[in-house]
Amino acid sequence: MKKNYVFADLFSGCGGLSLGLALAGMRGRFAIERDEMAFRTFAANLLERRGAATHFDWPGWLEKKAWDIQELLELHGNDLVELRGTIDVLAGGPPCQGFSFAGRRNEDDPRNLLFKKYVEVVEALQPRAIVIENVPGMRVAHARRNVVDLQPVDPGARKVSFYDKLVESLSSAGYHVDAMLVNSSEFGVPQKRSRLIAIGVRKDLCNWLDGGILRAFKLLEEERVEQLDFLGLAPVVTASDAISDLETASRPLVDCLDPESPKRFLEATYEGPRTPYQELMHGGHEGPMDSMRLARHTDEVRGRFGSILKECRKGVRMDDASRQTYGLKKHRIYPMSRDEPAPTVTTLPDDILHYNEPRILTVREYARLQSFPDWFAFKGKYTTGGSRRTKECPRYTQVGNAVPPLLARAIGHALARLLDEVSLAQRDAAKPIVLPALATG
Repeated sequence: MKKNYVFADLFSGCGGLSLGLALAGMRGRFAIERDEMAFRTFAANLLERRGAATHFDWPGWLEKKAWDIQELLELHGNDLVELRGTIDVLAGGPPCQGFSFAGRRNEDDPRNLLFKKYVEVVEALQPRAIVIENVPGMRVAHARRNVVDLQPVDPGARKVSFYDKLVESLSSAGYHVDAMLVNSSEFGVPQKRSRLIAIGVRKDLCNWLDGGILRAFKLLEEERVEQLDFLGLAPVVTASDAISDLETASRPLVDCLDPESPKRFLEATYEGPRTPYQELMHGGHEGPMDSMRLARHTDEVRGRFGSILKECRKGVRMDDASRQTYGLKKHRIYPMSRDEPAPTVTTLPDDILHYNEPRILTVREYARLQSFPDWFAFKGKYTTGGSRRTKECPRYTQVGNAVPPLLARAIGHALARLLDEVSLAQRDAAKPIVLPALATG
């Protein structure tokens, strides 16, 4: 990359997207995240950690704390405008719960409308490029249930998704936008995680691209291939490739000394990586591993999980009949397959069963499946429940909501190459035309 491009991150969560952009050589300006636990994790790894992968040139007017985006716009709208011309890439992943097919799709979920605040920040900063990651459901129009229309509905009218509304808003703000579904497992992430990646480029810059906005996705595909080769990863990284070194069998169990965990939890000692992916994730880490706490399953639960691993098909969600056989009320339970990428990691720790041991996964195993390096430490509670589930972002939720850093790394490299191409085309167009000298005499 010819230039250190600068990014800002909205709805940053614990920092998966920022980490990936930093691994691609970009430098951070600021990040906005409203949840205190998630921002604590972000700050510990990307602002405060010695030798961090990125360094943020944080604005003096912006306090390093958890911010709500509405609060940011109200208190620092003018400060954002003054940053125009300094932000190359504005990243953001507005909360996806209202769009996700894994939960209850709710058209009126207020989190669905946070993309409008994202657009307001785009209008203030006028970045050169933007990138948004969200669940595929963002591109699907919500079905109208239990609604009586008082006015006749045009049967030929097209249903409009939140993605359509986003594209329309960003077009009005001066950006060409397109999107594609991307499976993280194709980028070295050991997880079948399909996400909608929307990329926008300012219209005055997009005109300099050969192929327009679609050039971004061609570059992303090229970076995908180059990333696997550069990192020495196989085309498919399986669950066992990712977490076999974290299995507990025949390893001593010790007390979990995490100050944010209640007592009487245990964790397994660590003996070192076994596969290329594990070596990549463990690189640069020293000392005890963070977030290795094991769940305290009862003997009855462990027995039930053991039977599921022996008798049920692995790598697919348990069907209704199987769940009834084992007395399980949860709708989404996946016994993992060791020889395939893991199913999509969610915010609920009991959605996935370990492929070889009768237990759920640890936060660190979740992080491995998301491609977070082992040095990345998580802060806050491990889990939450009840009414707090929509208001708090404990460790499992932080990991489940994150953009996989290896996917974000490829996106960062693709955007850097795209901006390089724009600069090169503008420079070539500005060169004076030199005519050959006329022969004399």
